Amino acid sequence: MIEPLLDYVAGILIVIGAIFALVASVGLLRLPDLYTRMHAASKAGTLGSCVMLIALAVQSQDLAISTRALAGVIFFLLTVPISSHLLAKAAHASGYRMWDKSVRDDIEGFVQKTKKITRN
Repeated sequence: MIEPLLDYVAGILIVIGAIFALVASVGLLRLPDLYTRMHAASKAGTLGSCVMLIALAVQSQDLAISTRALAGVIFFLLTVPISSHLLAKAAHASGYRMWDKSVRDDIEGFVQKTKKITRN
């Protein structure tokens, strides 16, 4: 009785995850610079992947598979923000310029402080 309901829930979650993955890919193609593209890929891509892994856990109804899917969700949520932050810092340090219409540069002050500390 509950299995068809879980199938529908898993299907809806897969569609939602696919929509977020589509938004991430459109962001990679349409946004103007590395920083905004990275933002779209990390936020929407992570959410889409996590929702699809949750759909896998719902659909499988197996504790081992659900545990692995939950571990994948936790892994995505812990690693993607850190890696995108480090990539943005590396791009900024190598001189990759921001889009002309970007409002502010939060990394610039931090980089200047870091250079000042390392020189002393």
